[in-house]
Amino acid sequence: MRKQSGAQVFRITGARQGLEEDVRGRQRRYVISMSVRTLSVIAAAVLWNVERHVAFVALVLGILLPYVSVVIANAGRENTPSLPSTFIPAPSRPILAPPVARSESAEPVPEAGMGPAPGEPSAPSGHPG
Repeated sequence: MRKQSGAQVFRITGARQGLEEDVRGRQRRYVISMSVRTLSVIAAAVLWNVERHVAFVALVLGILLPYVSVVIANAGRENTPSLPSTFIPAPSRPILAPPVARSESAEPVPEAGMGPAPGEPSAPSGHPG
């Protein structure tokens, strides 16, 4: 089978990239950052008598970049990419219906066949008796 260069490859698994690819990527980042560091130290040496401010910035960059490069190169492997869940939970329905909210202005309705309890006065009619 022939390999096609430039063909787009889709990742269909949650597996990490191979260890060899991971190490190669780290080495590439480290070499690039050390090249930038080397160029900044050379620029600091060349510009020291010409433009001291720029040379100082380049020198600070040359001093700090090795630490940053090592930290980035040793950062560890990538996290496993999270895939969408294939489990779809069934929608949950409440067992009991929620109580219906009563409005405060409505009067309570007595149940049928129930009058005032014995010994209680009947409901006020609005006229003094």
